[in-house]
Amino acid sequence: MPYTLVTGGGRGIGAAVCRRLARDGHDVALDYVHDGEAAERVAADVRALGRTAVVLRADVADPGQVERLFAEAGAAGTLTGLVNNAGAATAVGPLAGLEPEAIRRDLEVNLYGAVLCAREAVRAFTADGRTRPGATGSAGAVPRERGCIVNLSSAAAQLGGPGTYVHYAAAKAGVEALTVGLAKEVGPLGIRVNAVSPGTVWTDFHADPRRPARMGETVPLGRAGEPDEIAGAVSWMLSADAAYANGSILKVAGGL
Repeated sequence: MPYTLVTGGGRGIGAAVCRRLARDGHDVALDYVHDGEAAERVAADVRALGRTAVVLRADVADPGQVERLFAEAGAAGTLTGLVNNAGAATAVGPLAGLEPEAIRRDLEVNLYGAVLCAREAVRAFTADGRTRPGATGSAGAVPRERGCIVNLSSAAAQLGGPGTYVHYAAAKAGVEALTVGLAKEVGPLGIRVNAVSPGTVWTDFHADPRRPARMGETVPLGRAGEPDEIAGAVSWMLSADAAYANGSILKVAGGL
């Protein structure tokens, strides 16, 4: 069974991505760390759309748990896609007032976790040991597509997140560097790596539930985004329509 693994798939953008992928023909494995009931509800929605859903639990900032996550996912079938969505912004406010351990946790989830999951995905995509599979065309050996990684960045990577979470913005800038560098590294193996960069979106990610309404007033389109609008971009990046997109960062932020 070919399937796509979505980290942080139980809530917010991750949940919307799982449902959209199911509508677009993907079987889904979704990872969660805290809210198992929410993850099971998303899995039920995926199954109601006629697709297979596997629910797994792992903290993406823990190397051992990430290795176990991919081992358990591998038992479910053939991994063909990874959506690196799990994120955290528990430390909120001006940097000088934030607790170091909260900063560390956010950095570990948002950047270290993305790196660990991307590492395991590349290993899974190349598990058969071949390095340049595929047919030979006019330009020489061309690898077939073996897998696709979509990283979730944030418009904060360019805007900086002043007064709110500059450390989170720094982590997401690292995710964009990971996207560009890894795309060049594994593109010759037939693996595409891209990113989607949302602006402020209506989810429970925000410590202040009214923040999307306030921030929406600063967006050229006049509103915060909806999770489904981000999910559509992620699904496109995984589709055949995006077959020549590699190392791309698609900003979906209402004009920010």
